Amino acid sequence: MQSQHALRTTDNPLTLLRYLDLVVLVLALPLFVLADLPLLGYAAAAFAWLAQRAIRELLNRRAKASDDPRTVAGLLAGSMIIRGWLAALSIFGVGLADRDAGLSAAVLVIALFTIFLSGEMITRPFEAGGKPR
Repeated sequence: MQSQHALRTTDNPLTLLRYLDLVVLVLALPLFVLADLPLLGYAAAAFAWLAQRAIRELLNRRAKASDDPRTVAGLLAGSMIIRGWLAALSIFGVGLADRDAGLSAAVLVIALFTIFLSGEMITRPFEAGGKPR
């Protein structure tokens, strides 16, 4: 008999790659504290990153539920634009208050974006039932 792990969410091991950016975000907090980096920068980056991930999820679900190609294209394009502006304005705003915080927020968001995009590129072909499309 096979035991079930309490934290197991799926049979696909690539699923962890979809959330690796969030793991890195959590692990960045102790790094910010130990390296005496501005916590305002961490807070701004974390807020922007979590908000843009939530917006992405919400609009992607709406796009998947739609049968109209124009609606799908509009939602996905709008999502990209809104999320980019949200991240940029958060970094810019905190940078006006404290240059070091703005720099640390920018570096963290760039790192999270790189990790997220890499995970998306690796896992995207395996979305449909574990088989490449």
